[in-house]
Amino acid sequence: MGELARTIDQPGYFIKLCGSSDELRSAMPSGWGLDQERYFMTGRQASTPQPLTQGYTIEIEQSDMIRRVAIRYESGDQAASGYAVESHDAFIYDRIETAPAYRRKGLGSVVMASLAQTKRGDVPEFLVATNEGRLLYEALGWRVLSPYATAFL
Repeated sequence: MGELARTIDQPGYFIKLCGSSDELRSAMPSGWGLDQERYFMTGRQASTPQPLTQGYTIEIEQSDMIRRVAIRYESGDQAASGYAVESHDAFIYDRIETAPAYRRKGLGSVVMASLAQTKRGDVPEFLVATNEGRLLYEALGWRVLSPYATAFL
């Protein structure tokens, strides 16, 4: 990793590690920063979403391997969204997010379940979670495989 980092001199590149921030920090040359530590997790997402409450609509887009779900409130605000990609070997959730004003309404669960409904194969499911997300996903039965660190220039 350190060798790779020394070949990069422009911002906008990231080096990621299934390992701790301390491990990544020790390999990086000076000038590189670290993002908050995250967690690489696996689990099974229930694929039966709860119905949306009145005032919300859901958009589901699928293009080859990539899936996108967005939930909008009647005002037009994007309340929650998420992405997933499915390969032959894995289904990976990404950027699952609920806007602060819309949290604690079950919208994140609807996003996850809606993405899970698009799965074609019986492949393992993965995601990278923040510390706050890790607590939520663990409560849903997901488990941490590894800490996940990101360095940036």
